[in-house]
Amino acid sequence: MKPLFLFIPLLWAQFIFAQSTLPIIKATSKKVAINDDGFLDKNAWSLSPGIRPDIYTADRTRKTKWVTFYTDIDSIKVKVRPGSKYNFIVLLNGKDSCYTRIASAIPPDTGRTDLATNDTIPFSLTAYNAIQVKAVFNDTDTLNLHFDASSFDFDVTKDVILKKKLNKVFKLQMGTVIWNKPEIMPTSVTAHDMDGRFGANLFENKIIEIDYDNNLLIIHSKLPKTKGYVRSKLTFIRSFVCSKGTFEIGNKTYTGDFLFDTGSDQAIIVDSTWAARHNLTENLKLIRSSVVRDPRGVKYETRIVLAPLVKINDFSVTDIPAMILGSKNPVGFEVNYWGNDFLKRFNIILDLKNDYLYVKPNKLMSVRFREL
Repeated sequence: MKPLFLFIPLLWAQFIFAQSTLPIIKATSKKVAINDDGFLDKNAWSLSPGIRPDIYTADRTRKTKWVTFYTDIDSIKVKVRPGSKYNFIVLLNGKDSCYTRIASAIPPDTGRTDLATNDTIPFSLTAYNAIQVKAVFNDTDTLNLHFDASSFDFDVTKDVILKKKLNKVFKLQMGTVIWNKPEIMPTSVTAHDMDGRFGANLFENKIIEIDYDNNLLIIHSKLPKTKGYVRSKLTFIRSFVCSKGTFEIGNKTYTGDFLFDTGSDQAIIVDSTWAARHNLTENLKLIRSSVVRDPRGVKYETRIVLAPLVKINDFSVTDIPAMILGSKNPVGFEVNYWGNDFLKRFNIILDLKNDYLYVKPNKLMSVRFREL
């Protein structure tokens, strides 16, 4: 057993000496608030002395920014750059050392830049517009995961984790892409009939091509040919992949931020605050409405309206069913959503190296919308 006991201190030494001296802040409560570049979350973090290091991944941006941790009695302010990481200790109740790391969501780009490579992941488009991929776990179990561009890492339903005994995954393969010892998080939210989902952040610093004509996800190291595509800037709001979109109603235009929800069977989902500010419920034809109740009995009305024209990257789509949320946005900030009943009509390139979006119409452009 001697080698094992020697190995553990070496891990601590590597963590500690990565910085010459680790700063220490104090706490008497496990609850930590975090201000990430101006976004304050008072319930962001719980100290875990047993996890070393416990890593907070800062919201994705290519700009230099500040992240501040607030304990009940102390704080630390850290400058975060793309590819950076910063280690410190939170001393809990004067005795428990919580080894903590603030890391950029963008890892250091250590790959070669002179060699173009790509991996392919076949998918099928389900009746509910999910991008379904066959994922092989531990060389034995095949599960149906869907690609959700604004999800993160790997999530599998709790029931499947228990049934398939996936508490420890040493290998996960999709197409030609292999992950060794990936972290699998439990979830209760997936697309219809899916076992789980995977996010775009798994391919950070690469280029994701979603080819609906050939049912392929292609992961490139360099930008492929973009003839016929129109380019715009990708934006990241709290790490969610977003782009600009425009409603045209009569002779007026309304432009806003749209989050890429490739796991949604809807075409477009509109933020309730954004819709109210532009009077969309009054200006658009109502297709149908429904009322749902939460566990407390509170009523929420959801409306499906007909948008006469919507633009993405200067491409226009007409007569689109748009769901207007009847409650507070689930992500906690004002944003609309591109659902996959809309996105599937375009072949898409998400350039996560340079943060650009490329789209061009495909063979599904004239397919009937599910809500019509």
